Amino acid sequence: MQIGVLALQGDFREHRQVLEELGTSTCPVRRPGDLSEVDGLVIPGGESTAISKLLRKWDLFKLIQSQVRGGLPVFGTCAGLILLANELQDGPPTLELLDITVERNSYGRQIESFESRLEVTDELTDEVFHGVFIRAPRVKRVGPGVKVLARYGEDPVLLRQENVLVATFHPELTEEKGIHEYFLREVVGKSSGACYSMGD
Repeated sequence: MQIGVLALQGDFREHRQVLEELGTSTCPVRRPGDLSEVDGLVIPGGESTAISKLLRKWDLFKLIQSQVRGGLPVFGTCAGLILLANELQDGPPTLELLDITVERNSYGRQIESFESRLEVTDELTDEVFHGVFIRAPRVKRVGPGVKVLARYGEDPVLLRQENVLVATFHPELTEEKGIHEYFLREVVGKSSGACYSMGD
């Protein structure tokens, strides 16, 4: 198994470190050809406008859309969630791959970042998870096909729709690896027979 980590901007190194500590091979994704050998993709946190522009500059935008619609498992955190959302209240063009509506920077500026224990569902695990929220987006609407796996108060913060997993926070910045393990086991592992198109 090899997981590609989008490495255009943001904290892609931290995701690669967690995945490799779990025994999974990773590779940076910067050009279309980098997607040809991956079994899953991580879109990290960072600056969503910058990442969106770079996806289009390097001809990755439509290719990622096509591959994820064809079954490629994807995990987006913070800015990654923003870019995967169907609807963004204010911001850059998105990939429109997850039936949610998102508001950027909803919890405040960088200095208002925080860490909190999360309430997780039985589907995920019985473990305690903490979320690191840095200029985090807020999910304002959840479509009928989307499962909420964890909440911060009333807010959905970890969600899944088929082969798309997203978090409003940064699981790669804690010592906990359970969410990455869930992605590898439940999203990538159960999609291993899919065939992903390299078309436009």
